[in-house]
Amino acid sequence: MRLDINLATHPYEDAREFWARWGLGVGLLGVLTLVLITLAVHGWVKAGRDRQSIRHLQQQIEEKDRERAQAQAFLELEINRSTRDQSQFLNGLIQRKAFSWTRVFEDLERVMPTSLHVVSLKPELSDQNQLELEMKVAGDNRAAAIELVHRMEGSTHFQGAQLTQESLGDNGVGVAAVIEAVYVPDAVNRSGK
Repeated sequence: MRLDINLATHPYEDAREFWARWGLGVGLLGVLTLVLITLAVHGWVKAGRDRQSIRHLQQQIEEKDRERAQAQAFLELEINRSTRDQSQFLNGLIQRKAFSWTRVFEDLERVMPTSLHVVSLKPELSDQNQLELEMKVAGDNRAAAIELVHRMEGSTHFQGAQLTQESLGDNGVGVAAVIEAVYVPDAVNRSGK
């Protein structure tokens, strides 16, 4: 039997080699597609659980807010105002009493440059129940006050430190500065030291 093949119009193709090369690639892409679809479905299911958890937590928050509003309304009654005012006053005294001068000075000692010293320290409780410190410091130069602010920013005990005022020292030598910051005492009990 004789086969006539015209290579000019029908070029020879090796189908086996084509499917061996491209079939493997298509198969790997198919497997990768299945893996990605599986990951997407798993992520979607997990996101559904997260959405359900968020809804549950939001319901709990709304419930606590309602309880808080009811308690606030109860405290706002004329008959309860004196008790509320007295408890607020006592809570304020307890918070002020909890202020430890020793801890503040220990934490300040860690960040204070050697060429600077504290002239006065005034702690106050803000409306958000944060302990705000106003420090007057004096030193040889302005760079020491700026260094103190930078060190306070890097500390875990002082937040929002800023140099609010500066002037020449009392005798015209050196610098006097006012630095304000929010003080955050340690949550760890230091009595074990």
